[in-house]
Amino acid sequence: MTQLEQLRAAMDGAGVDALWVSDPANVRAVSGFSSGKDGKVLVTRDGAVLYTDGRYTVQAQEESRIEQHIARPPETYQDAAERVRGGRVGFEAEHLTVAGLDALHEHWEAELVPTRGLVEGVRLIKTPQEVEAIREAQALADRVFAQVRPIIRAGVRELDVALELEMGLRRAGAEVGFDVIVASGPRGAMPHGVASERVIEDGDLVTIDFGARVRGYHSDMTRTVAVGRPSDEMRRVYEAVLEAEEAAVAAVKPGVRAADLDALARGILERHGLAEAFAHSLGHGVGLNIHEGPGLRGTSEDVLEPGMVITVEPGAYLPGVGGVRIEDLVLVTEGGHEVLSHTPKEPLPE
Repeated sequence: MTQLEQLRAAMDGAGVDALWVSDPANVRAVSGFSSGKDGKVLVTRDGAVLYTDGRYTVQAQEESRIEQHIARPPETYQDAAERVRGGRVGFEAEHLTVAGLDALHEHWEAELVPTRGLVEGVRLIKTPQEVEAIREAQALADRVFAQVRPIIRAGVRELDVALELEMGLRRAGAEVGFDVIVASGPRGAMPHGVASERVIEDGDLVTIDFGARVRGYHSDMTRTVAVGRPSDEMRRVYEAVLEAEEAAVAAVKPGVRAADLDALARGILERHGLAEAFAHSLGHGVGLNIHEGPGLRGTSEDVLEPGMVITVEPGAYLPGVGGVRIEDLVLVTEGGHEVLSHTPKEPLPE
């Protein structure tokens, strides 16, 4: 079953005859058009149309797998109106603006129905082509990290490390997937501590979280490295987080509940007295968005299936002291899992 066929099956389950797709990543997923923020897609029972404007005529012809209609509103809505007249049309409630919904009401003679997660549900399972793009992005990120690792030393600003990572990704032909996190010393207690002016000091642990984007698909990896000899307390935290991360990765296979993976890692950190220091979920899916389904958190109802690409990233954060996060990118396979991130997890110096 193709992804479009899967989407139509999801539409049937939601009781809609058509779906108006406005989320940029979902536009790209359905059509292949890489400028999704400047496009919309209408999926009906017997067709699918990409709507974008004249700036993208050639690009849409080259990229889109579906019919294209080049126009601006209100002509966009007028063309679609004939295709949806008298039907039940789903719209993406978590993305479409109030103004956008008003425009649909104005131009369409159809019942508009809020939907959630229809395209996202299809995107949970990656195609072989999607997996290959993610694999390529991660391999590139691994190479860039290896090139930059020698400059992560005392006397270097966090910003300089981030800049070298970003330049390395771009030189290699990738985009920077998201804001690079470089959090050293006490700033390591900030899970999303993007690079700052702080100068790395001897004895610091430095948490680096970054990713590449290749053909629209992301990689995601975190390593915490030592500059000099860390304190005994931070060494203890590092070893605990590493134990939790490796145990959770080892447990990844089809049929495992995402919530159970979170509980496994959380339980290990709790035994080390770090339950309160683990301030976020265990991980998330990765694809066209850096954060997408499935969600690896305690309240998740997701169950792992072959073709899912997830992160496993426990962390422990001690305000005023420092923090540790270790993250791998993992493909769920028929027989278990494959770790896509190959950068070594460095042992701490004695």
